[in-house]
Amino acid sequence: MRVLKLCLLFTAFLFTFTSLNLQAQSWQPAGDKIKTEWGENLDPDNVWDAYPRPMMERSEWMNLNGLWDYAIRPVNSQTPEEFDGEILVPFAVESSLSGVMERLGKENELWYEREIEIPSDWEGSDILLHFGAVDWKAEVWLNNIKIGAHTGGYAPFSFDITPYLQDGSQTLNVKVWDPTNDEGQPRGKQVNEPGGIYYTPVSGIWQTVWLEPVSNASIKDFRQTPDIDNGIVNFSVDTRNTQPGDVFEVTVRDEGEVVAEQRAGVGQELDVPIPDAKLWSPESPFLYRTEITLHRDGEEVDRFDSYFGMRKISMERVNGIYRLHLNNEPYFQFGTLDQGWWPDGLYTAPSDDALKYDIEKTKELGFNMIRKHVKVEPARWYMHADELGMLVWQDMPNGGDQPNWQRTQFFDDGVLTRSPEEEATFKKEWKEIVDYLYNQPGIVVWVPFNEGWGQFRTKEITEWTQEMDPSRLVNSASGGNHFPGVGDIMDLHNYPPPEMHLYDGMKANVMGEYGGIGLVMDNHLWDTEKENWGYVSYQSVEEVTDEYVNFAEMLIDFVDAGFTGAVYTQTTDVEGEVNGLMTYDRKRVKVDAERVRDVNRRVIEALD
Repeated sequence: MRVLKLCLLFTAFLFTFTSLNLQAQSWQPAGDKIKTEWGENLDPDNVWDAYPRPMMERSEWMNLNGLWDYAIRPVNSQTPEEFDGEILVPFAVESSLSGVMERLGKENELWYEREIEIPSDWEGSDILLHFGAVDWKAEVWLNNIKIGAHTGGYAPFSFDITPYLQDGSQTLNVKVWDPTNDEGQPRGKQVNEPGGIYYTPVSGIWQTVWLEPVSNASIKDFRQTPDIDNGIVNFSVDTRNTQPGDVFEVTVRDEGEVVAEQRAGVGQELDVPIPDAKLWSPESPFLYRTEITLHRDGEEVDRFDSYFGMRKISMERVNGIYRLHLNNEPYFQFGTLDQGWWPDGLYTAPSDDALKYDIEKTKELGFNMIRKHVKVEPARWYMHADELGMLVWQDMPNGGDQPNWQRTQFFDDGVLTRSPEEEATFKKEWKEIVDYLYNQPGIVVWVPFNEGWGQFRTKEITEWTQEMDPSRLVNSASGGNHFPGVGDIMDLHNYPPPEMHLYDGMKANVMGEYGGIGLVMDNHLWDTEKENWGYVSYQSVEEVTDEYVNFAEMLIDFVDAGFTGAVYTQTTDVEGEVNGLMTYDRKRVKVDAERVRDVNRRVIEALD
């Protein structure tokens, strides 16, 4: 009998071990494209497990990333009864790390399904379902009830799922439709036929999905605006289910020590004094830590942690030339064009460490700014930029045609327009992006249009952006289709060398794109079948570095002529483009880092 029991126990153990092992082996990266080290070591049971919204961090949350069921079905199909397999969320269906690597196309929809168990100690709380980003049109069901929808591929959204919960487990379904470049939607560099400067489509869930318990009366969102000239930070909150007499409180800490603490009734704004404020800059990225609480009848009902940086961005005239200023001092902003693409995850970095790595390497190379090019990142990317000390120019992920791009003269062909539906789609998503990123101290410039892509009503969009956020500068039209007197920045593009082919004496003038020095590195190429390219190509790290230094020294000469910022193309190789400072898999730096760092310092200091 004892032997029989031991045999049964061993059989049960073997079955359990085998089941767990098979489950762990059920996901594998798809395809044979190059991988980053983070992608090669990805654990599907621990995917993007860092807190997804650090600007508003509560103590409890549940990560829903991991393996979900998926199905690709024709448009307007019913919820699938059977699924095609498993997909690793939050990686887009076209990516290798999703485990699927299939194209969607506008004739199909992508369905997701997973089961959720709500923790028993969340009973009595309202449960919020958060999506970091889903590209492009998402519809959400809980327990076979449609609870909401969202269009737009770059901003977070959420639903209160409390009224739809049932006893036991919950069934969550998400349906996504994404026509990419067939409908004129904001989509950055995604196209259905990738090539040249355009890349693979990204469809479906591509940022973290998560649950959060909150009190019935709670804070939905908040705004903070630093004012270094008056030594204050302005706070306001947006709440849910509050009533007269409810109070919010802001506590500000410097290295744990309370330096300010104030309260106001919900609906009011607070100007919180910050005595002897420590200013935030790339050289000294000091962040104040805050606690924001909501009180009812003297009791705390909601609380989250946050942070802010005391900094000011402006443009001021110096010796007859408008210069970019940081904290009331002239400051040359020198950065890289950062596309934010990954060979294994496409839009989604394989991990939080990978996301941070690109900023760290950019900083190590001596840059003080990143232009986040026609893409919006997860909230943690902006947190890393804030903590590491990196200025950010944030692009709108443009979509639409480029019927007329005038690069070397002011625009002289009337007012650019798009269809009413496309204009409304653009404005909805641009507002969501500005609202989403408003609190990040690192962001100093908004860029609504790039090189004429889908550009329309430039003066109107510029003024509207300035109204949404008067605290930052607006670079209306990066690279062309410039309108005199519109926006704060004249942004020129020229490849490969920098060139001052146009000047606006009423704006800050910058070289918004230049460079693109190419170098093919074998065993680090996305596509070995097609020709890989740069705007100019060389055969060695030494030759690339020589040309990089040559272009940087040209920039130094242009500083006296009026340039006050510049952006080098680009941080990494992307698909067929091999003009990055790093390879696409981030395994090789393609320049002499010390020489690049030294000449970058000289460019930045040339303004002095």
